[in-house]
Amino acid sequence: MKPFILAAVLVSGLTMAGSGKSYAQTDTTVKDSTVVKKKRTYSVTYTFNGGESEKKDSIAKAKGKKGRFVGGITFTRVDLGYSRLVDNGSFTLTPENDFLDYKGGKTSTFSFDILQMGYRFGSNFKIYVAGGFDWTHIRLRKDITIERNKQTLSYTEDPIHYSKNRFSSSYVHIPLNFEFRTDENDNGNRFYFVIGPEVGFLLNGKVKQISDENGKQKFKDDYHFQAFRYGGTVRIGYGGFGLFTKVYANDMFATAAQKGLTNMSFGVTFGLN
Repeated sequence: MKPFILAAVLVSGLTMAGSGKSYAQTDTTVKDSTVVKKKRTYSVTYTFNGGESEKKDSIAKAKGKKGRFVGGITFTRVDLGYSRLVDNGSFTLTPENDFLDYKGGKTSTFSFDILQMGYRFGSNFKIYVAGGFDWTHIRLRKDITIERNKQTLSYTEDPIHYSKNRFSSSYVHIPLNFEFRTDENDNGNRFYFVIGPEVGFLLNGKVKQISDENGKQKFKDDYHFQAFRYGGTVRIGYGGFGLFTKVYANDMFATAAQKGLTNMSFGVTFGLN
C-alpha cells in the first residue's frame, strides 16, 4: 500500500511541477512580449528616461506641428547666378536683337529677399509672400551705347573700345512661394523644394561703360524695360544652400522690335532655412 501511495504522490508532484513550469514559461513569454510592445511606444521611452526636460521637449514638438503665422524682416534666399536671353524660344539672337549680343560668362543676376509673411501649416509645408530686389547685368560684346529717351530701343556704334559695357535692369520683386521641406536629419539639416510665381516692378535701367578715352561712365533710363514683369521660380536645396532657376513669361522690353525676347536665370541660392 505504501509504494502505491508514494507513487501516487510522486506522480502528482511531477504533474504539478510540470504545470507550474508551464505557467511560469507562459507568464514570462507574456511579460517579454509586453516589454517589447511597450518599448515601441513613446510613453515607455519617457518613463524609462524620466526627467522634466523630455516632457518639455515633447510639448514643444507637439506645438511645432500646429499651424502658425510667420513673417518679418529677413535677409534670405540670396540668388547669385547667370542670366540668358531667350529670343522666341532660342538662345540665338535674331538679327533685330543682335546688337544685344553678350558675354555669357559675365552676364549675371543677383537678388535677395528682405521681407516675408506667410503661414506654416506644419513642420513640412509653408506658404509665404516675400519682397526684395533683383538685378540683371548684361555684359555687351559690341562697342555700342544704348540710347536714352528714345521711342524705340536704339543704339549708336562708338569708335572706341569699352573694357566694360554693361546693360542692366533692377526690379522690386514679390514672389509667392510654396515651400516643402523634409524633417531634420541627425545633423539638423533638411531638404527643401520651393516653387511659385513671381512679379516684379521696374526701378530703373542703367548703362555702365569703362574705356581708356572716357574713363568710367554711367547712364540711367528705363531703356524700355518692362515696367511690370512676371514669371516663376524653382529652388531645391539642402540645409542653407541650394540651386535656383527663374523664368520670366513676358517680354523683356516693351518694344515691338523686341517682341518675343525674354530672359531667364539660374545659379546658386543661399539662406533657404
